[in-house]
Amino acid sequence: MFTSSSIIDNLNQSEGLEYKKLCRTLKITKKSDKDKLDIALTALEKLEIINKNADNIYTCRKDNDHIVAKIRCSSKGYCFAVRGKNKEDIYIKENLLNYAWNGDKVLIRIIKEGYRRRSPEGIVDCILERSNQILLSKVEIINDDIYAIPIDDRILSKIKLPKEDKKYTYKPEDKNIVKVEIDRFPIGQDEGLGHVIQELQLNENEELDTDFVLSKSNIVNLINENLIASKKIEKRERIDLTDKNSYLFKSWNSDNSPTLPMIQIEQGKNMSTKLWIHTNNLAERIDFNSKKSLGIFFKGFESLPLLNNWQNYLSEAIRNASKFKLGEKNEAISLCLNLNSDNEIIAWSFHLTLVKCSLVVGSDHTEALISRKSKTRITSRLLKPIKEHIEDLDKILDIATSFRQKHLLEGKVEIPNPLNKIEELDEFFIHNPGECSKGYFEPLKKEDCQTFISPLLHEANLIWFKHSNQFCLKSAGYLSEGLDYINANEIIKYSEFIDNDIELNEDGNLSFSQLINMCGSNDNKKRIFHKLLINEFKENELRLITKNVDDDESEKQFISPWTIPGYEFTHLINQYCIFNMIINGKKSKKNNINEINILESNSLNLVNWEIFNSSISRNIDTLLNQFVIDKLNEYKYKVNQYKSNMISIKKVRKAEKLLGNIYSGFILSVQSYGFFVEISELNVEGLVHVSTLNNDWFEYRSRQNILIGRKSKKSYKVGDEIEVKIIKVDILKYQIDLELT
Repeated sequence: MFTSSSIIDNLNQSEGLEYKKLCRTLKITKKSDKDKLDIALTALEKLEIINKNADNIYTCRKDNDHIVAKIRCSSKGYCFAVRGKNKEDIYIKENLLNYAWNGDKVLIRIIKEGYRRRSPEGIVDCILERSNQILLSKVEIINDDIYAIPIDDRILSKIKLPKEDKKYTYKPEDKNIVKVEIDRFPIGQDEGLGHVIQELQLNENEELDTDFVLSKSNIVNLINENLIASKKIEKRERIDLTDKNSYLFKSWNSDNSPTLPMIQIEQGKNMSTKLWIHTNNLAERIDFNSKKSLGIFFKGFESLPLLNNWQNYLSEAIRNASKFKLGEKNEAISLCLNLNSDNEIIAWSFHLTLVKCSLVVGSDHTEALISRKSKTRITSRLLKPIKEHIEDLDKILDIATSFRQKHLLEGKVEIPNPLNKIEELDEFFIHNPGECSKGYFEPLKKEDCQTFISPLLHEANLIWFKHSNQFCLKSAGYLSEGLDYINANEIIKYSEFIDNDIELNEDGNLSFSQLINMCGSNDNKKRIFHKLLINEFKENELRLITKNVDDDESEKQFISPWTIPGYEFTHLINQYCIFNMIINGKKSKKNNINEINILESNSLNLVNWEIFNSSISRNIDTLLNQFVIDKLNEYKYKVNQYKSNMISIKKVRKAEKLLGNIYSGFILSVQSYGFFVEISELNVEGLVHVSTLNNDWFEYRSRQNILIGRKSKKSYKVGDEIEVKIIKVDILKYQIDLELT
């Protein structure tokens, strides 16, 4: 189904489209859909967003004063239009939203400029794209009519339901939430209409938690969806490396977790080393030229952990065809790194290869390898059966450690993952080496072997940016931000709790390692501080990277991930570009006899021609464009919400069984309305609301991050150890309420 956004995006990507061609581009064939398109085009014309000339050709107006933005509402009713990076948000009064909901993509017009510390104010003129087609709601009867009341209090509308949906009326004892499909969004004086498609009785029914959280995060459950089928790959010339040992490092427990790359090591003369990274050849197995492909991918761009398995964005057939299986030959798309004796990368090259998995390395193996006292004697029962592979594995771990040390010396930061004490959430807390949007690294841990492939894949992803950028190829990736945006004031608030004087060096700087070390050996303090730092790091947005990056960013470091295409569409489209470079890249100019190997690093300064012809470039442009990048960022935001909410609901479920119990804990953070406490024994957090405190009026002092009683002078600050009782849980809001004992 087309949206106003898709109309504008397609017009922006062309110099103008005639009506019939626009219909073909939007895949509109039915008369009813053409009628809707006519209404949308007329409305966009009247809003002076698009033009139609005498030849019936539509174009986007370049001189209109509308701004594309996303609506973000708070539970307190404040609404803002969020623009691009480094641009000021625009305040939208509720009566000027024109029924836009939280998450909707809109066109707004500024009606009042900002001044001093006040944001500019605007009005929503056009809703380009709706974020919610399904609403989680409570069914209520209002004046004999049946309504769905969204449980998300950031959505400021109710939806009228048919009379037969009265049977779903909300009962608090059942917590019977319903999924409502929108038939008509509210417009003008007309109410929104919808109908119930599913009831979720959540009270003491944990089996529905996944469905509930996916729906609340607006993510489609792909279990019953028709995903892209695997195509037969062509026979191509490949380097046969099946006589070499290749190792698959895997910590994820689920059988259907994303397919991971393999690592191969070749130790040569003069302590030099060849490190091979073999990735699953998914880009070879998908027909990207199919018109249906991109539409299918738009339903899900990323694989995500459920409670007992994974929801994959690729079909089982594709994953099984490309998966590295122990002892079996597999096709791969590979990167070979040449390292010197100091484990520094001195050259690289891309290849199509044939490989065979020699060993699946688990976390028990890395723990045994790192914990053993002597490298000469093998006594561990885990290591004896793999004795022939130990030299290779030691070298791989050594290279991973060297790479990580280099990253830390370049100013990168390590912050440990939070603790987890809920077994069914284990998959959420195992390190994901395909995740590149965080502004920090997780430390190398012998208990999690996937942390050791992360530095290797990070280098491989950096290399694809360097390689593609030198050839003026597009890629999808992230800007590795520095730490200059970290809010120093927030950290300084905790200086009292850290029990250390903050001393700057002679240049007036303070390193992150110094900050983290200030917590000493106190584990609780370290955990609080790590959470604080994680909150201060921004989630990096995916970008379309071209040769012409902004001048102020030209010296910064970009990363273009491609090594785990089974995890994320971003990796897949970058790998597709690599695959095309290997099989379709031009090796020389027309009149140049000498071919240059464009797959090797030493070719980067020798190529001064377009390596793709116009046909290949068009194919890649359908995947690597701003429209797709925006969709990927939207989906990434939803997935992050889903993961956070799934962890939260399981903690609430755990607390639900322990109502009335008393536990010791410590204060994690202080707000004007109360403070959050972590119960160490359970590793769950809850809120002690200020209204439950003694007969006193508590003042919040933001600079000191402290609550203090006006009469009693009793204070509560971060790090204080206290005893609390679990008094209430709210499954729908993922909230645990505590009170002091």
